Amino acid sequence: MKLLSTREKLILAGLFLSKFDKEGLHVLGFSTFSEAFNVLALSIKSSPASLKNYRDEFDPFFPNPRKGWHKRPIREHCKSLMEKYGEMNVKEFSDLIKAEISVAGDLESIEDQINVSESGTFAKRLITGQAAEKYFESVYRTVPPFKECKLINTTALGCGFDYRMQTNTSTFLAVEVKGMTAQTGTILLTSKEYKIAELFRERFFLFVVRNFAEKPFHTMFQDPFKSELKFECRETVTVQTSWSTSIGR
Repeated sequence: MKLLSTREKLILAGLFLSKFDKEGLHVLGFSTFSEAFNVLALSIKSSPASLKNYRDEFDPFFPNPRKGWHKRPIREHCKSLMEKYGEMNVKEFSDLIKAEISVAGDLESIEDQINVSESGTFAKRLITGQAAEKYFESVYRTVPPFKECKLINTTALGCGFDYRMQTNTSTFLAVEVKGMTAQTGTILLTSKEYKIAELFRERFFLFVVRNFAEKPFHTMFQDPFKSELKFECRETVTVQTSWSTSIGR
């Protein structure tokens, strides 16, 4: 399968949400269309309004409660993708959306199959990771401490922060990005993230993207220990099941 463009990913997401409506929201783990528009579009650095427009374009072709763009003919590029993917069932189509939207690709649907006891894992992972990070990448140049910085993505390095913001000097700033569905709630720092924040102090920024359920906005805390945030240590004991076998000669 050829790589899809950002526009094609948006069109497919719009087609999926139009065809499967509230069932589609549930399968992907979203509570509302606003949440789905925000998270899916921002995850690929696109506009939530564009995704909504693509959903509306397909609405006249499916039995949902919306009329959509029924007064104009469907655009050719939308029609082409509907003819190619429109007959997929909800499982096939949701797997395609997960593979195309998530940076994990095809591994995303495998992860959800493993975590069958946890509902909404796909949406949760995007909100707490990918969507929040792409939001940061799209706005960081408007944030005063980072205007002149070079952004280096360190999410895959496991170093205790998501972005190294290289300044014009030999020092750098560390940014940890967190996402929240609602305007208020709880965020968690891993032990490593907490220790990095303690080590870097004023060079550590906690960037929280809030309210994906309606309209995302951000709040930033430089040196979180000098902010209004109060951290509580929570120790969790995890029971891990393993399976053993013996291999003979």
